[in-house]
Amino acid sequence: MDNSALKILEYQPDIDKHLSRREKKKLRREARKVVGMSSMSLKTIHPMTRNQQRTFDAFDQGQHLLLHGVAGTGKTFISLYLALKSLLQGMNDLEKVIIVRSIVPTRDMGFLPGNQREKAKVYESPYYAICSELFGRGDAYDVVKNKNFVEFMSTSYVRGTTLSDCVVIVDECQNLTFHELDSVITRAGDNCRIVFCGDFRQTDLLRENEKRGIMDFINVVGNMKSFDLIEFNEGDIVRSELVKEYILSKLKNGIHT
Repeated sequence: MDNSALKILEYQPDIDKHLSRREKKKLRREARKVVGMSSMSLKTIHPMTRNQQRTFDAFDQGQHLLLHGVAGTGKTFISLYLALKSLLQGMNDLEKVIIVRSIVPTRDMGFLPGNQREKAKVYESPYYAICSELFGRGDAYDVVKNKNFVEFMSTSYVRGTTLSDCVVIVDECQNLTFHELDSVITRAGDNCRIVFCGDFRQTDLLRENEKRGIMDFINVVGNMKSFDLIEFNEGDIVRSELVKEYILSKLKNGIHT
């Protein structure tokens, strides 16, 4: 696969004329991965809890996902791992992974200094850490972004786009209104998988009608056969023993924010 992909990348007319448009597109995509990721390899990650295993299984079965529950359970980590694994292994003709999240607390990039890219970088720090762990090198997130394997997108810029041939991870989705959640999911085009991640007990939304909108969205996708809803609880916390102890103590004291 590597040699043929590289030939297509260099454009060989004798090969090119015998391939369909879809085949040429696929081989050029494979060539881009060979060249772009030759010095990096994705670690193999195994599920650590029952609900992580359910997530792995549902993703492998082609389901869209809504992962919700307490912090520190690895929702975003395993979502990004599964998406990158699918992309780099050439599954389902995927082009990229798109990470979407709201800009909290202002919900408007205009309040931050710098251009759009500089403003967004503040909210990308979790993905730097995740990619560093997944690839074993500190610049991994920059590499996959520069190679156009990963794109970060604010909800402010989703409208008017069509998300095709990609896995979309909607992170911190508890901070999205129903209108924003609706705007994201209705952008899904051909060959698009969506994973929503969040903890609805930790929303930064202040208005009660906005908070109700999140539950309305859960009810809608909960009635869709293409979606699996998986709730992570305190037993799924894997970040650290301190985080687990703290969250358990919060719940014991009736604190759910």
